[in-house]
Amino acid sequence: MKLMKTEDSVGQILCHDVTQIIKDVTKDALFRKGHVITESDIPVLLSLGKDHVYIWEAKEGMLHENDAADILRELCQNENMSASNPKEGRIDLFADADGILIVDDERLRAVNGLGEMMIATRASGFPVKVGDKLCGMRVIPLIIEKEKMERAREVAGETPLLKLLPVKKKKYGLITTGNEVFHGRIKDTFSLVVHEKMAEFGCEPIAHEVLADNHEEITSAIKGMLELGAEMVICSGGMSVDPDDKTPLAIKNAADTIVSYGAPTLPGAMFMLAYTTDGRSICGLPGCVMYSKRTIFDLILPRLLADIQITSQWLASLGNGGMCLDCSSCHFPNCIFWK
Repeated sequence: MKLMKTEDSVGQILCHDVTQIIKDVTKDALFRKGHVITESDIPVLLSLGKDHVYIWEAKEGMLHENDAADILRELCQNENMSASNPKEGRIDLFADADGILIVDDERLRAVNGLGEMMIATRASGFPVKVGDKLCGMRVIPLIIEKEKMERAREVAGETPLLKLLPVKKKKYGLITTGNEVFHGRIKDTFSLVVHEKMAEFGCEPIAHEVLADNHEEITSAIKGMLELGAEMVICSGGMSVDPDDKTPLAIKNAADTIVSYGAPTLPGAMFMLAYTTDGRSICGLPGCVMYSKRTIFDLILPRLLADIQITSQWLASLGNGGMCLDCSSCHFPNCIFWK
């Protein structure tokens, strides 16, 4: 750093904070390190008793923290993201769409492992809304070697570390199953819950049928909704091992690929997921979706709407954190029960 007269420092970069103290009002940094001094700043600095300031003296092979932070931004930023302006070596990224954040964990660890720089993100797979902060990145020292930032580029690779996959407003069909509902013995309270969850993402139903526990009729209804153009078909109820529950068999007969019947989550162990050959999903929802605040369906739905292919391996990974604590005040997805 270099000592310079304040009057001569326009356009220079401060190497230190300049604090303003007003009795009983404030004691805080009015100018922070990294600030680029403007003409209008000069009388303010002089009024604070700063006849001289330390400014950053450019050196060959070195980068200022803000310039280096912008390199970190380039390594992270992808479509559907916007960035804050650099400040004190830090830049944040924000979501420009509702979607699922995907982070390349291996390459992220490689960059963070270089030292003197950091990138902290929301966990990969986190559902986000427009305006949510996705990550923050910062260069630790005021200046850093250009060579080190080039090394960061190398380990990060050619594609951004982050993706934001937007959710789509899909058309869906809903099949409510169960003799007790079909024959009017009990009121259907399941369908409203499903419609509300789908409406949160702007999805619209194109068909809804209430059927008895007859696997052939349920299979026929699933195929009929797919022919109508449903991008998803959801079957509610009839998912247990009860002899009267026929929904799993119906889904198996209507689908081309069964991903899983069962998931390591509570609530939601009896969930079923299948696909058609053209990638449309068929979901079998257990009864817990009707009465629990959050279930396996809340974990699966955003991914299905973002066209993320669900695999049995991914479903198996839900076991770690897959037990909802049923908190009195639900903060989902800002909790462990989401990944």
